[in-house]
Amino acid sequence: MVALAPFTEDALPDVQVWFRHPEVQRWLGGPEWPVRQFQLAGEGIGEMFRGMRVLRTHSWVARDAAGTVVAQVGGEVYDRWCAPGDPAEPGPALGLAYVVDPLRWRQGIGTATLRAVVDHPEVSDVVLFAAGIEPENVASTRCAVAAGLLPDSTVPDFEGIVHHVLRRGA
Repeated sequence: MVALAPFTEDALPDVQVWFRHPEVQRWLGGPEWPVRQFQLAGEGIGEMFRGMRVLRTHSWVARDAAGTVVAQVGGEVYDRWCAPGDPAEPGPALGLAYVVDPLRWRQGIGTATLRAVVDHPEVSDVVLFAAGIEPENVASTRCAVAAGLLPDSTVPDFEGIVHHVLRRGA
């Protein structure tokens, strides 16, 4: 249903406009959010983040059959997975964030995008995929669950996040 391609600056205008939508701003932030990905590209590799070492980053856009950019997804690959307060699990693990074009909501784009990430050859070594979602973000929760990322807890962490996790092979 979607094909992933690297998120490059020529796709930025397509993605950035989505961040003017109040719901996108509520959960992710404003139009500067996707710009920061290019400003921070390559930074943090090898550094520790919440007990996990950053191995690499990935950022893609999802295109529909017509080639239109309909979603953006990306994150960091870590050497292990360690939700706050939980014991570490062996990795590699990919922590994800994603956004869907508001004009394409409720069309299965987010679910298809997350499934495309799990199936992407660049992350074939990843054994755990995780998306941190506020429980009030019902649409994102439904999308993650439909893609196979299930809540690891019913109780939000110290930031108010529930981690939705897919363990490859589980």
